Amino acid sequence: MNADILLEHRSHAAALLTAMAAFALTLSIAWPQLAPRELARRLAEQVKGGVPRRSGRRGGSTQAPQAAGLREEQSRSLARLVSAFRVADRLNDGRIVQKLQQAGYRGRGAALRYMAARILCPLTLLGAAGFYLLAFMPEAQLHIRAAILAAAGGFGWFLPPILLKNRIEKRKVEIGRAWPDAVDLLLICAETGMSIEHAFRKVAEEMAATSIELAKEMSLTKAELAYLKERRQAYENLARRVEIDGVKAVTGTLIQSERYGTPLGHSLRVLAQESRAMRMAAAEKKAAALPPKLTVPMIIFFLPVLFAVIITPAALQILAT
Repeated sequence: MNADILLEHRSHAAALLTAMAAFALTLSIAWPQLAPRELARRLAEQVKGGVPRRSGRRGGSTQAPQAAGLREEQSRSLARLVSAFRVADRLNDGRIVQKLQQAGYRGRGAALRYMAARILCPLTLLGAAGFYLLAFMPEAQLHIRAAILAAAGGFGWFLPPILLKNRIEKRKVEIGRAWPDAVDLLLICAETGMSIEHAFRKVAEEMAATSIELAKEMSLTKAELAYLKERRQAYENLARRVEIDGVKAVTGTLIQSERYGTPLGHSLRVLAQESRAMRMAAAEKKAAALPPKLTVPMIIFFLPVLFAVIITPAALQILAT
């Protein structure tokens, strides 16, 4: 009797979840037709009247109509989701923006996607945990259900920051490995008489085959050098986005050269040598840390087998006699 009741509860839960999934699928398909066509309205206004453009020189403010497309429509949907949960103020948080830039994600769209992930991940894991409890643990006690739901929600809340931090660390490692070569190329370009903008562009082109992330940063710095009023700000932005000691040293040298007119050749040569020495020291540090890391696996996996190979023949001889 209890088995029949359990099967009946499971069938009801499966039917309920199937209906919810069908409703969600139907809503996601019909949402573009039900939602207000804000993008079409703005395009119609642009065609009728248009937004005045203000052009200016370097650093001048420009205002132009934004380009329409699928990407903008997705950003609007995420913006509605973020505003519905009243976390839109976090989009202007400088720490979140800086972390996203360090991970290689730029623009307001990246911040919207990150905040949407902070909202959707806990809800998704809570839904999955609830389905698991209804389908496989219908007789679980209340405190066990509360603990499972709390663990799922907490893991979903902390999952996006963990993934973002992991992305930042991997990006730093990639840029750090390629940075000494970039400094050498920058030194060669500076000694040949190139301007710093052309030097950054050339280095970005050459480093694209080695490190895409470093090439993107160099290209962005080159664009900021041509756009910003103060070139010092472009160098400081590069150091803030990368957060590597070698990059900070080079940008400090470039700022000093811009301010006082000091030659770059000798300073970049010294920094290139230091960068190569730091990369070699990091490799030696990893090599030196390898034996302690192998100690525990050797004790667990190799020594029992070695003892078995050594002791088994003697044990067989003892048993035979």
